[in-house]
Amino acid sequence: MWTKSALFNAALASVAVGAPAGFPASGNGLWYSAPGLIWSRDYLPIGNGFLAAMTPGGAAQEIMQLNIESLWAGGPFQDPTYNGGNKQPDEQAAMAAAMQAYRDGIFTSPTGDIDDVETLTTDAGVYGSYVGAGYLISTLNVTGAVSNYARWLDMDQSVARVTWTQAGSAFTRETLCSNPTQACSHHVSVSTGTLPPLSLRLLLRAGRRAPHTQHHLPRLQHAPRPGDRRHTRHALRDPRPRAQHRRQSRLHTTARHQRRATQRDGRRQRSRRRKAWISWVGGTEFDQDAGDAAHGFSFKGPDPHAAVLGLLSGNGVSSASYSALRAQHVVDVQTAFGAFTLDLGQKADLGTSTDELINAYQIDTGNPYLEWLMFNYGRYLLGSSARGALPANLQGKWALDIANPWSGDYHSNINIQMNYWSAEMSNLDVMKPLFTYFEVLFSLSFISCCLTDWLFRKNWAPRGAYTAQVLYNITRGWVTHNEMNIFGHTGMKGGGNTAEWANYPESAVWMMLHVWDHFDYTNDIAWWKAQGWPLIKAVASFHLDKLIPDLRFNDGSLVVSPCNSPEQPPITLGCAHAQQLIWQLFNAVEKGFAASGDADTAFLDEVRTKRDAMDKGLHVGSWGQLQEWKVDQDMPNDTHRHLSHLIGLYPGYAITNYQPAVQGGVMLANGTRTTYTKAQVMDATTTSLIHRGNGTGPDADSGWEKMWRAACWAQLKNSSEFYHELTYGIFENFGANLFSLYDPFDADPIFQIDANLGLPGAVLNALLQAPDVPTISTPLVITLLPAIPSQWASGSMKGARTRGGITVNLQWKAGKPTSASFHVDASVVSRPVQVVFGNKVVASFTTSPGLSKTVTSF
Repeated sequence: MWTKSALFNAALASVAVGAPAGFPASGNGLWYSAPGLIWSRDYLPIGNGFLAAMTPGGAAQEIMQLNIESLWAGGPFQDPTYNGGNKQPDEQAAMAAAMQAYRDGIFTSPTGDIDDVETLTTDAGVYGSYVGAGYLISTLNVTGAVSNYARWLDMDQSVARVTWTQAGSAFTRETLCSNPTQACSHHVSVSTGTLPPLSLRLLLRAGRRAPHTQHHLPRLQHAPRPGDRRHTRHALRDPRPRAQHRRQSRLHTTARHQRRATQRDGRRQRSRRRKAWISWVGGTEFDQDAGDAAHGFSFKGPDPHAAVLGLLSGNGVSSASYSALRAQHVVDVQTAFGAFTLDLGQKADLGTSTDELINAYQIDTGNPYLEWLMFNYGRYLLGSSARGALPANLQGKWALDIANPWSGDYHSNINIQMNYWSAEMSNLDVMKPLFTYFEVLFSLSFISCCLTDWLFRKNWAPRGAYTAQVLYNITRGWVTHNEMNIFGHTGMKGGGNTAEWANYPESAVWMMLHVWDHFDYTNDIAWWKAQGWPLIKAVASFHLDKLIPDLRFNDGSLVVSPCNSPEQPPITLGCAHAQQLIWQLFNAVEKGFAASGDADTAFLDEVRTKRDAMDKGLHVGSWGQLQEWKVDQDMPNDTHRHLSHLIGLYPGYAITNYQPAVQGGVMLANGTRTTYTKAQVMDATTTSLIHRGNGTGPDADSGWEKMWRAACWAQLKNSSEFYHELTYGIFENFGANLFSLYDPFDADPIFQIDANLGLPGAVLNALLQAPDVPTISTPLVITLLPAIPSQWASGSMKGARTRGGITVNLQWKAGKPTSASFHVDASVVSRPVQVVFGNKVVASFTTSPGLSKTVTSF
């Protein structure tokens, strides 16, 4: 039995049995027989990257919650003195002295760690939060019992729909957000007769929860800055063209409607038609191009009034028919998402609603249809939230409150990275807004010696260069820490002993590996020269200066200090996570140097020298574990959510493609030196992964930690542990609307999108692996079906991408490939490739542009 929704103004008499008419025959969608009640568990998401909305699926009344990607509280809009959580320029000398004191303390400490680095931290100030934009309330003047109710999300078309029968008429609502127009549209129709009077209200608010009845509506309010200058435009269109007029309210809201529309009690009301629709666009005066010193780090652009009006007229929203806008949207969706397809041998279950599917799901038993659906849903959420001007945040682009969990920001010690795990391999073009968010460009000269040789702009890089200089006394490159907003918050976030979260200057290093991956997958030389290489070079430059000699072990190596393994308390030296990441970054510099066009060979030589000298972050500890820190202090019962020291297993390669001749040679505690074999490193990694547990640690119960574990078990080619962890995460952490929920047993849980977006990455890693390698001359190994569970015995994958600009099509049956084809779309340099199945090389080739190869013998 379901509980009566407050969105209904009449009793629900009956519901549809089986998937509704119009639901994708492929099963690629979510459907329900009752409206949504709880935002994070039940509402359905739509979005185009710029805008997003959550739809509960009301009948006579729908209260849709809205988002604008750049609508944030805080920052310079709230406090003009906001400086990104940084120290003042006159504190640079004091910070340099404090940094040296902390390093000295670590090197001389009996335990190799210290208690805090509070002097380096700065109060967050008006850090702010991503903010819900308001509500679009659509009300039909119709009463009576509701029957034949159904709501669904069509992922083939990226459209949310509701159908029901009331007062003898069949009604349909559909809502979509179009990327080409940067607008969202909401369409209501009746199958026969006349559409009852329709009222539409756009309420901009800053309250905590959505209204629960048609009578309890939120008060009209201004949102926090920059929302004080927020503009939302909506256009109500009649199917038959009529003369239009424009009205602007005191909240800068303009309605476009027809002469037959009437105005009552602040509502816009339509009558005597079978169809009506409204489109809305939105924007703020936030401007990433104003996030640099030349603009006073104001992030403030022009009043958005003209821009949002331009979206209505320039993109044809105010003149085109709804059917034309919808057709354009569907073509765009199929183009954006359709380059890649996956078949897990699933059989669509059109007789069971999505909430019933997830409720019936069992650990280890699984359900290939639901798993396939969640894979597609992850790509849908990524594409729907990451195709705007800003990257996908902790909640994609969907957020309800004025102050969202963890600010709805960009946590860069796993979360933002996990968001994009599947993008390259699943051929989803969403990466460039992420890189633009970081952006740094070269000046006209390729000579790099100091800050004046760089053009820093956009978000991370400009103020990150200031942070590097004032906090670290480093004049090359730039640095960020764990938590980032849209206002260039690059300082070490303080307010107490926050080191375990805030002391993370490797955040940009991890992100630069995504920059390298994009080039490695696409071989887009023009992009690499213009954006990719400048980003990587700047971050590598900073870390060249940050590495210091290890004066504790005195083994001749270079280490980071002070360091924290993300969200773990020891403040120490040589954290495995940092050392592995920086080593991989330096490799990317060497691999990408020739294509960059850079003539700075002195920089390349310095990278090579310090890479060879640095500690590689691979030490086997006293109980057979891979050490998380250079000082052996791991605890066997540590079930921490992060797998930071295993970054080189997945998504990195410092462990996966460990080479004793390159990474070996470590000093043991007894003062002798040894070189680990690959088997020793992999055994230690497995031991650490086992002891880390299943992702239900003492802090709560999040889904992303389970998806990371699943991906790691897949990398170890352990299909049973991979599938166990995947199914455990699905069983434990996903709601009726398939959103990943933090503390899922809470009555109103928190939505965290990273597990949704990480799940496709984990699934792909069980089906196709092509991890990075230290050098271009090292063979790229493409492994087919490395951890495929028996539940996915037959299936196919089309349009997958790997490094080297290779497109892969794969078919399998009974857990074994039947055909695998490889096409090299582009190639910067020739590189050797090996195709592996079942620990056996089944094909080898050297890449060249246009090369195609098909393998049928396994």
